[in-house]
Amino acid sequence: MDFSIIELDDETARFRDEVREFCKRYITAEVLDAEYRDGNGFDLELHMALGERGWILPTWAKEDGGAGLTGLKASILALELEAHHAPSITKGTTTLVLPAVMRWGTDELKAEVVPGVARGDIRFCLGYTEPDSGSDVAAARTRAFRDGDEWVIDGQKMFTTGAQNCQYSFLLTRTNPDAAKHKGLTMFLCPLDHAEIQAIRTLGGERTNMVFYDGVRIPDRYRLGPVDQGWMVLLGPLNAEHAMADSAPPVTLDSPGGMYGISAVFALEAAVAWAATPGPDGRRPIDDPLVRHRLARHALDVEMATIATGPAGRIISSEVAIRVGADLIDMVGPRGLLPRGEKGTVEDGWIEHSHRFAQGTATYGGTTDVFRNIIAERVLGLPRSAPPTKSPS
Repeated sequence: MDFSIIELDDETARFRDEVREFCKRYITAEVLDAEYRDGNGFDLELHMALGERGWILPTWAKEDGGAGLTGLKASILALELEAHHAPSITKGTTTLVLPAVMRWGTDELKAEVVPGVARGDIRFCLGYTEPDSGSDVAAARTRAFRDGDEWVIDGQKMFTTGAQNCQYSFLLTRTNPDAAKHKGLTMFLCPLDHAEIQAIRTLGGERTNMVFYDGVRIPDRYRLGPVDQGWMVLLGPLNAEHAMADSAPPVTLDSPGGMYGISAVFALEAAVAWAATPGPDGRRPIDDPLVRHRLARHALDVEMATIATGPAGRIISSEVAIRVGADLIDMVGPRGLLPRGEKGTVEDGWIEHSHRFAQGTATYGGTTDVFRNIIAERVLGLPRSAPPTKSPS
């Protein structure tokens, strides 16, 4: 593995500076305050400004709505947006779904939505989880039945993050209730005009949603892929969300701290700044060998999460985020629990926020137990896990 520093040529360095100026202009204190308060994972002005520059799909050709960036420049863009805490959850779900739309959507559907995705005025959310199925995505009960040239959809989805920001949901439905669990499923890019969206607030401060589909009627052109073969359509975005995309490089420049370990990155940076600041007695916490030892240990944890990829990286990044957040609060003391905006807070509350956010990462995108099963079955070749059977009484 090459750990050498990447030297930027003049043109690439200018691009980096351009991105930094962009971030200063659009990721303001007001934007961050709104994100902290509302947890939307999205800012419309920022998103549209990204679209204007082709930066929503940065490596796409300019004639297709992208910016034609090299891989290095696209990584610089992602790194700077992340370093400036850009609200980006909705952009992430949109670009996660787009490859499935490009592969399975009709030409008519792609003409309807793809240019808008590049511009920024069309966005997608994930319609997978249901109240009774949790991480068992294939147990979906949301029903879709055909009525002439239309489909009628009835059901409910849970934890549809970003639905309030989106025009379409990448919706998993059951079209054949008599088929085996992974059969009889059909995917739609379902317009959200007639769905009912209700907010859910999480411990981590994010907003997610319940979405109700009560007799929602959509034309057949919104179907993605063959009827009853939706699992095949779903697998691409699902594997990407599970950090198993075939096209992903071994280590991505745009994912410091792993999938969720970025919260530990921010918490560690805040703790280091706290430790380097003299207290009322004039002494700096970092001058204490024990503080240096704990910070160094967490720096190693974060580095481990950074280089761990795939399902293992998903587990490690979550566990590192939880462990680092808790220990940093223990080290900093009561001030570490003060949230953003409170008097005396440490580094604007990033330690407290990161600790709170980390708790949910063991669940997002499938629980860490699900990822352990993925490793066991797909990497180690172990037999599929099965629920215990009741012993005869």
